Order: sequence, then structure tokens, then C-alpha cells
Amino acid sequence: MSKAEGSGGSPGTRAIHLEKTPPKVDGKRLAFLLLGVALFLLVYLAPPLSPAVDPHGVAFPLSREGKASLALFLLAAVWWVFEVIPIGVTAIAIGVIQMHFLISRQDAGGDVRPLAVALRDFFDPSVWFIFGSLTIGMVFTKTGLTRRLAYRMLAMVGERTSLIYLGAFALTATLTLIMAHTAVAATIFPLLMAIYTLYDESGERTRFGKGLFMGMAYTAGAGSIVTLLGAARGAVAIGFFRDITGREIGFFELSWYMLPVGVTMVVLLWLYFLVVYRPEKDRIPGLRERARELHATLGRMGGAEIGALLIVFGAIAVLSLKALLPGQPFLDGLHKSAVLLTATVLFFVFRILDLRDLEQLPWNIILLFGGAMSIGFCLWETGAARWLAVHWLGMFENAPWFVFVLGIAFFVMVMTNFIMNVAAIAISLPVALVLAPYLRVSPEVVLFAALATAGMPFLSLVGAAPNAIAYESKQFTSGEFFLAGIPASLLLMLVLAAFVWVIWPLMGMPVVVG
Repeated sequence: MSKAEGSGGSPGTRAIHLEKTPPKVDGKRLAFLLLGVALFLLVYLAPPLSPAVDPHGVAFPLSREGKASLALFLLAAVWWVFEVIPIGVTAIAIGVIQMHFLISRQDAGGDVRPLAVALRDFFDPSVWFIFGSLTIGMVFTKTGLTRRLAYRMLAMVGERTSLIYLGAFALTATLTLIMAHTAVAATIFPLLMAIYTLYDESGERTRFGKGLFMGMAYTAGAGSIVTLLGAARGAVAIGFFRDITGREIGFFELSWYMLPVGVTMVVLLWLYFLVVYRPEKDRIPGLRERARELHATLGRMGGAEIGALLIVFGAIAVLSLKALLPGQPFLDGLHKSAVLLTATVLFFVFRILDLRDLEQLPWNIILLFGGAMSIGFCLWETGAARWLAVHWLGMFENAPWFVFVLGIAFFVMVMTNFIMNVAAIAISLPVALVLAPYLRVSPEVVLFAALATAGMPFLSLVGAAPNAIAYESKQFTSGEFFLAGIPASLLLMLVLAAFVWVIWPLMGMPVVVG
């Protein structure tokens, strides 16, 4: 700050001038911001693209809205990966662009309703499920249940950071066997934050922090493929399979084939993060004793903790019964989001949470998934996603059966990183099951291969809720998450190739038909 005498005034009059430094232009951010816009305009203004044709000769033309949704998809992907603006704000931009450029579904009369359609998906029941899951995580933190679990786990696994990795990943994957991976991630996240404060109290980013939170997200996906309780995608895929092939896949048949895949991936991901994000410290001296002492200071569980556990386990019990006992009228009528929102209301009824807690929810993440649902439905219902699927899978019409199966799995893996995994399954599985008989491929191997990759989107934050929840740790950027996900995704494809070629046939799965 400097002072100068003002001209034209009395000698005692001084004008104060602030010396402002012009804000620096972030060239990298600007470049990626403009790249997203350029890709959008390039595709949006391009001439009409040729239709996709399936094996029966049915053509799938790409409408103007479909082409525009592909353009929006590219813009959102670039902005999300490189965080040119906050990820929640990119999500809002998805809705805004749909409105301005009339990228929308049409009703029965052919009238475009961009405003209602573009923003309605931000309040999809799946977004509210994530809201409820995050609330459960907040309850665990506020009541002290998180610290109680963290100290108990650390007392068991000891002082070696490699075993802390393993304990956190194994606990995450195990919980997804009985509850949705979104709820698991929201529950485990504050536990890992408590563990991390014992490793580094400064809050700075570390290799251990990156590996701990990214690993939690990845292993939540790996565990969620094992049972129908881990995520909704399994039930949706089995429904498509039953409608197309006439064969039912049972609860335990799914687990029989997917359990070894999930376990293998959890172990390999543990080794992967030990190599890529090797902790700065091999051990934390005195951690086990400190964890025991801290656990002892918590004393006996209080009323808030007991109440929270009763509400949470009640919700889990209802969701588990819904998955295990299909066809029951009362249970089938209960939506999973309604169950978690009921738990949320009860937290406030019994004063476990209050208004200040509601204001502390990570709305950036909730908006992120609102935008993900919006772009996912946009791609799906304008026909753009099916156009992509038919084009991609048509390339494998004359390929060897093994290449065909991996091609399906790869397509699902890529798509599920940017749209809902349920939608990725819905657009690709029917086309793949139609192609399979032409290549003498068993429909079972197509189903299980697609389910394996649909559960493990390692590239983007919008691929699965655990990815976005882990991002709240602020230990990594979306770009770092993307780069870490490339070798992890290649590892997944290698594991899947081994199962498709050797292990699943040895376990009794048919892979080719006569």
C-alpha cells in the first residue's frame, strides 16, 4: 500500500491508492476449460453421424439430441477430470447446457421439455440414496462410533502402515458383502480420516493419504460385485439376463463366480497401492498402544451411539431382506432411497443430528452425482449410449469369442466411469447377449464379465459414489485419481482375462456353446 498527495487538494489531503497485483492467469486450467468447450462445439456442430447397425440389420440413427448429448459428455469428462471449476459446479453446468442447447428427451407428443428434464434428474432417487449414505457417515463421526472403530482396528493391525492399508481395504470390501458400497464408503470414510490424523496431524497431502483413500474407493467397488447387496447393478443385469435368455441367476450362483474375482482384486489393489503410493513411514511407532489408550478414554457407548447403531442396522436389515427375499409385496414396495431417508429423518427426530450437521453435508459431492445422473439419462434416453454400444460391439461380430467377451467388458468399464453403471449395463448387455450366439459364446460369461467391470470404475469420480466420497479427503485431485486408475483398470482387465479363459471354466461356468 502506498500514499500519494492528491492533486488539486489541500496539502494535508492525501489519496490512498491500493497497488493491486493483477491475478495470475492459470494457463493449464484455461487450456482444459477451452478444450472442453472446443470438443463440445466440434461434435455439436458436426454433420449428422451415420447410424449404428446391429447384427439383425436394425439401424440406430443418432438424433440431433443424441449427438448433442455426446458433445456434452465430452465437455463434462474433460472438466471433471481436470477440475477446471469445482466438480459440483460442472454438474450444474451439465443441466444449464442441456437447457440452453435443447438437449433433452421428448414426450409422447414430441415436445422438448429441457428445463424439467435437465434438472429433474438432480433429484433422482439414486442421488437421495447418496445423500442418506453421507448422512450415515456423518452420524458415525459425530457420535464417536468412527473413532471407536478406528482405534479398535489399529489395535488389531498394529503399527505397520502396509497392514493399515490391508486392514482398511479388507474391512471396506467385507462390509460391501452386506450393505451398499455407497453406504460402506460413507461409513468408512470418517474412520479413515481418524486413522490418518494419527499418521499426519498437519492435514497435508501424503502418499499414504492418497493410497488410503483411493484404495478405499477401489476396494469398495471390488467387494460390491460379490453379492446382490453391494449395489443395484447386479439385480438389473440379472433381470435383463432372465428376460433375454429365460434363465435365472441365483443369489449364491452370483457369489460363487464373483467372490474369487473380488478377493483377487482386493489383494492386488493392496499390492498396487503399496507400490504406487508407498507410505512415507514404514510404521508409526507406539501406534498400537496409543490406539488402545484412546479407545479406553472413550468409555462405554452412550445413548447417541446406541441409537445411531439401532437405526443404521435397522436400515441395513430392511435392505438385506429386500435383496434376499424378492417377490415380497411389502419389501418390493420399499425403495432403497426411502429406507435410507427414513433413517436420516430418525437421526433428526432423536436429536442425534441437528441443523448445523445438515449444513455441513458435502453438497459438492451431492451435486456431482446429480450431474452424473443427468448426463447419464441424457445419453441413455436420447439414444446416444445405445448408438455407441452398437457401434462398439459390432466391431467384434467376427472376432474370436475371447476377444468378444473382453471387448464387452472393456466397453462397460469405460462407460461406467462416466455414466451410471446400471445404465452402462442396460445399454450394452442386451446388445451383447444378441451377438453372443453368433460367436458361440455362452450368455453366462458375458453377464459375469460385464458385471465385474461395471463394479470397478477406477478412472473418474463420477464412476461410483465411493470415488467421490474418497475425494472429500482432499488427499488427491481428480487428475491424480484418473492417472492412478489407468494401470488399475489394466490390472482389472488382466485379472478378468485369466478368469474368462481359465478359472471360471474350471469352476463350472460355460463359456462357449456347441
